[in-house]
Amino acid sequence: MKSIFKPDSFHDEPKPTQSLSLRINIFFFSTFIIFCIIIVRLAILQFVEGPTLSEVETSRDTKNVPLASIRGTIFAAAGEKLAYSTSVQTLYFSLTSDFLATSTDKETKITSRTPEAVAKAETLAESLAADFAKYGAQVPPEEAMTKEAILKAMDLDSRVYSGFMLRPIKRGLTKEEVAYFMEHKDKYPNLTVIEEDERHYDPDTVATQTIGYIKPFKKSGSLNIYMNILAAMKRDGDPGLAYRDDEFVGFDGLELQYQRELRGRNGYLTVGVNAKNMSEGIEEVVPPVKGNNLWTTINKNIQLKTEQAILDQIKWVHSNPVQGKVHPDALTGYAVAMEVDTGNIVAMASMEDYDTNLWTSGVMPDEVWKENNLEINNKNGTITPIASGRSGHNFESTVFLGSVIKPLTVLIGLNEGFITTHTPYTDTGSTTFGKEGYETTVRNSGSHAYGFFSSPAKAIEKSSNVFMIDMIGNKLYEKYGSKGVDVWDKYMKEFGLGAAPGSGLPGEHKGLINYFAEAKSGSAQSALVYASFGQQGRYTVLQLAQYASTLANQGVRIKPQLVSKITDQAGNTVKTFGREVLNEVKFDKAHWREVIKGMNTSVSAFEDFPYDFARKTGTSQQQYTVKRTNYLADNGVFIAFAPRENPKLAVAVVIPEGGFGSNSAAPVARKIFDAYDWEYGLDGVPKKNIPPDKDADSGTAAGNEEADTDED
Repeated sequence: MKSIFKPDSFHDEPKPTQSLSLRINIFFFSTFIIFCIIIVRLAILQFVEGPTLSEVETSRDTKNVPLASIRGTIFAAAGEKLAYSTSVQTLYFSLTSDFLATSTDKETKITSRTPEAVAKAETLAESLAADFAKYGAQVPPEEAMTKEAILKAMDLDSRVYSGFMLRPIKRGLTKEEVAYFMEHKDKYPNLTVIEEDERHYDPDTVATQTIGYIKPFKKSGSLNIYMNILAAMKRDGDPGLAYRDDEFVGFDGLELQYQRELRGRNGYLTVGVNAKNMSEGIEEVVPPVKGNNLWTTINKNIQLKTEQAILDQIKWVHSNPVQGKVHPDALTGYAVAMEVDTGNIVAMASMEDYDTNLWTSGVMPDEVWKENNLEINNKNGTITPIASGRSGHNFESTVFLGSVIKPLTVLIGLNEGFITTHTPYTDTGSTTFGKEGYETTVRNSGSHAYGFFSSPAKAIEKSSNVFMIDMIGNKLYEKYGSKGVDVWDKYMKEFGLGAAPGSGLPGEHKGLINYFAEAKSGSAQSALVYASFGQQGRYTVLQLAQYASTLANQGVRIKPQLVSKITDQAGNTVKTFGREVLNEVKFDKAHWREVIKGMNTSVSAFEDFPYDFARKTGTSQQQYTVKRTNYLADNGVFIAFAPRENPKLAVAVVIPEGGFGSNSAAPVARKIFDAYDWEYGLDGVPKKNIPPDKDADSGTAAGNEEADTDED
């Protein structure tokens, strides 16, 4: 009997459900194995390789090291360099961890650098010393860069610089040295050549206190601008704004006022840093952007003649009697020359001065500081008082105005209606004020009685104290009572007396006002009486020049301008500065004519002056004490503008303890006007462009002979 099944039908074949189960088991087993591998790997990463990887990750951090930019130039009006920078190339060393590898002695437990690290540093120092000797400038053996000096500069112990900071090895590389190190970067991977600047100032010491000086950033933190910069560095993190501790920054004068413009923008090196704050190499170099240039309004020739005129005049009053005596305590002087129509300051002299190059090294030895009297001389006496004084009896650079206030006193009287341009007055030489029975007597200088005045202009010309008291000072009190002092103060500030002149120079002062204190301790009447003839306010010479300019402009007060423009390194103009009106006082035109007519005091220094000009001499008295005895010294003050019609230049001069202003201050002003006339022309025609007249007198009279001038 045959079977109905084929033989193959007896072979086992997997059932569908069995095949699926097998696949699932294989999948889960594989997954288990994978997870085990992951867990083991994570454990290895966490416990075995973790510290190593953390250090590697940390080594990927970077730090930005600032590269100081080249500071811009400060030019005089005609293009002479008053402050400028020259490029120098400096070789810097980057300290990496291979120079600091350490090992610990098993017996002593002392940790020190490995012999390999020591040898690496010494080899580098030896090699550099040889390269400097071969490619550097020839210097005496005692000045050569030795291996020891180079090792010290490398600062391996980080006593001067933090780990990642670059260490300066040699400043002022020769061209040959620069070329050599640039070509051998592979040999010296830790060395970098960086361009830096070296600041210089005109050796003629031109307006030194106005130009200012520089100091290292780390020594300048007391100034608000650098406090703000430090805060910005921490807040913003912009490497271009970061300052280096050893970077030189402006500390006074225009150097400080225009610090941001002159500085430019720092570059930086991006340095890889490891966990120990050590450099792992330079990753990026962003070069600095050079600073902009300032073009000042100062004319170098006029400035130098102004400075010399002050020194000559001080010397003259030491040996030539004026009003019967010499003035050996006149040791300093101040002058400002300001263009009437533009506000440009063409000269600003604070004498004595000093060589600003003393500051450029960053280190000021005590003997240099004392020898140059820098605790006083580095302050600009034309814009601020000098608290410690420089005259023989420590008088400040701000002194009482004396009679130079009288043009404004008369203007106030005219505007208030106390007097007219035709008011007559008889000057008897003295007057009184105060309660009946307690009167105080005030006299003219020398007790002169000038007699009949047909108009206020004559009172200004003769410098009558009693006219100012009777016709303005007392009448202000009668009209306003105790509020008269506020009225007086308002007028003063409108002419810049008691208000900031607006030049922007650091330390610019508003003056020292005494009439409020006098009103409080004495009376409002006495304050107004003494103020009317110039004994109640002490102002800077810049304020006096602005006051003279405001008189010349008939009430328009102009901002003193020290910078005409800012240019970039390519010569493109970035910003310009022009005439800027601060305020304007509206007075009757007839009042202006009367006052300017009265500014006609006789001054011998101007006897041969070829222009009609407006002027006012002043002599303010100031008290000093010697062995408990009080004495009075005369301060010389002088203001003027020329020509009288269409004025071009206003000048103010102060010689503390110099005697009468006509003899101490006026001769300086004459030389300033002459210098300006030569350079620019008081009539618009520069005299330097006119061929000399062989028959003309070869020089200008000094004008120092004693004059019979009435002042107070």
